[in-house]
Amino acid sequence: MTEVVAVHPLVSPWGRFGLYSYFIDAPEPAIVDTGITSSPAEGMAPALEALGRRIEDVKWILLTHGHIDHLGGAMALWELTDRKAQVVLHEADAHLLRSRESHVDLYASVRQQYLGKPDGIEHERHVTQIAISGEFEPTLLVRGGETISLGGDVTVSVHSIPGHTAGSVAYVIDGQNDVFTGDAVQIHGAANGFPGYEDPTAYRSSLEYLRDRVKPKRLFLGHPYRSAAGEPYGVELDAETAARAINESIDIETQISIAAARALEAGLVETDSPYSPFDTVAAELGYTGDPTLDPSPFFTTLHGYRARFEAR
Repeated sequence: MTEVVAVHPLVSPWGRFGLYSYFIDAPEPAIVDTGITSSPAEGMAPALEALGRRIEDVKWILLTHGHIDHLGGAMALWELTDRKAQVVLHEADAHLLRSRESHVDLYASVRQQYLGKPDGIEHERHVTQIAISGEFEPTLLVRGGETISLGGDVTVSVHSIPGHTAGSVAYVIDGQNDVFTGDAVQIHGAANGFPGYEDPTAYRSSLEYLRDRVKPKRLFLGHPYRSAAGEPYGVELDAETAARAINESIDIETQISIAAARALEAGLVETDSPYSPFDTVAAELGYTGDPTLDPSPFFTTLHGYRARFEAR
């Protein structure tokens, strides 16, 4: 590829922090991630119009993973393209687009057992109805290793980077090494101040893969993740900042892994702490955020270490 393809961030407000999609201005235009139900019509369409582009002309919808704030607007966007755009998602996360109830099941199986909110499951079900625009089958399932043509000589390679979710992927614009990772590079987390990932072993391996193999020239994140000092990195990182964000993500995973191992080896104990049964982990890491705020990355992440420990 000789001509540089322009990338434009598309921000959608939601909750305590914004979520970001990206428009790839290729011969066959693509949008990476879709926000929630309202995002395509209320955020993307006017932003593209300001760029002299039309949302109806989008040919590819590239989903980095299956969480609500990344695929919630997929059907709404697909409808705006007259159902002509190709919707791409890793097969391991496809159930999260096929069924809203899959999100409820995920909440019930992990977070609810720690949060214990009486109305937690029904609240999650309510959120899925509002934030997910529809249930349908992706038009293209990927595993990683595929190359997608965006017309002309523009291609995007698909890289499997599980950990945040089983089906997390990175999309790389070949030739210019622009890399879209969604939420797979967490640093110290977003608004909750704690990184969220389901599988700690896979998460670390994926970070090392991004660092050692992909080596982003520009890295595009799904949220303005923060440093240890609480400062946001921003969402469009140059090569040097991207390398620092990935390395810091690996460093905090190491710290969490050590603290979690100590707690699990000693035996988990239920207490009155809001961090229970991982209150010793919070204390060791100096984490003082609210672990009950959805999406509860504290409990999602530490449950992953617990599952790994109990599977030994």
